[in-house]
Amino acid sequence: GVAVCDVHDHHYRERAWGEGRPLGAKPGKQVVDEKYGNTDCAIYSDYRQLFERQDLDAVMIATPDHWHGIITLAAIESGLDVYCEKPVTHKFAEGQAIYRAVAEKGTVFQVGSQQRSETVFRQAVELIRNGHVGKLSRVEVGLPAGYSAPQGSTEVEEIPEGLDYNAWCGPSPVLPLMKARHHRWWRWHSAYGGGNLMDWIGHHNDIAHWGMGCENSGPVKVEAKGWTWPETNVYDTPVDYEVHCEYEGGMTSVISSSLKKGATWRGENGWVSVDRGKIDASDPALLTEGFDRGEWKAYSSPGHQRNFIDCIKSRKETAAPAENGHRSITPGHLVWVSARLGRSLRWDPNKESVIEDAEATSLLMKLDYRDFG
Repeated sequence: GVAVCDVHDHHYRERAWGEGRPLGAKPGKQVVDEKYGNTDCAIYSDYRQLFERQDLDAVMIATPDHWHGIITLAAIESGLDVYCEKPVTHKFAEGQAIYRAVAEKGTVFQVGSQQRSETVFRQAVELIRNGHVGKLSRVEVGLPAGYSAPQGSTEVEEIPEGLDYNAWCGPSPVLPLMKARHHRWWRWHSAYGGGNLMDWIGHHNDIAHWGMGCENSGPVKVEAKGWTWPETNVYDTPVDYEVHCEYEGGMTSVISSSLKKGATWRGENGWVSVDRGKIDASDPALLTEGFDRGEWKAYSSPGHQRNFIDCIKSRKETAAPAENGHRSITPGHLVWVSARLGRSLRWDPNKESVIEDAEATSLLMKLDYRDFG
């Protein structure tokens, strides 16, 4: 059985009405029906009704971030395998709950960090993991800056027919509906997303962690520096930002909007840098065709969605497992707390706990869901 579930039946994302690709439940059904040459695709507006079906094997969750945790946990509880877009969760405690539920239930889970399935990133990670730049000292992760001004109209709108806005807001506050904070642009208010920091950390820091061998661990200290804020109250996520991390053994990382996009690992014998579609190294010989990168091999995936389908059949672990996805964005969850409190946080990556800071722990673990019915 194939079905789509959406609380908005028809829209054009941030575009003017009628421009670009139509989105929402009805256009989604049309795409599926055209692919399979029938009219069998069902439409739901409530994920709970969808999950009651007995003929489903898996679900792809591509909601805004604030819905990821609740829907994912419900899917796992319903016995479904899950592909969930990054960042895997909006709240730290949701991420912990998800990777533990995945382990307990034997769920096949793929985080939509598709760079794990792209050749150039595997190439870079293999060079680092096989020691070609020597002992690592510093890792640099460049992400895009946020928005200082509204990206769409700030005129408060009446809720249009075909949109269940209460359900769209779900566990988060119901903010006045406006284009500048709805489709496409919701991410820049902390009610619904974590800005470009949390949008992109699940991509480039995921690769950085993979190269560092930290995909199931994390830093021992995190501090926010150089954060600037929007000049509008429509958004409340940082424009410019730095995330300073220390790891066991003295390795440091900086995740910042001012660094070159992608991941760069610096070691005692040189550096390797990677971004989408491009790789560079201090020693060009490392990048020559046929170069033997060594014994350690990165997970080889034929493509991110294909890998998910293959793993549903084989019951093997995917290219981007749940805990890897949670760990890659943990510095982002922690740095938000650091920014709010104005101090660095010491972190125990084994216990996943803030050290001797009850106020920080309370903020990190907070699940302030709205009762949305």
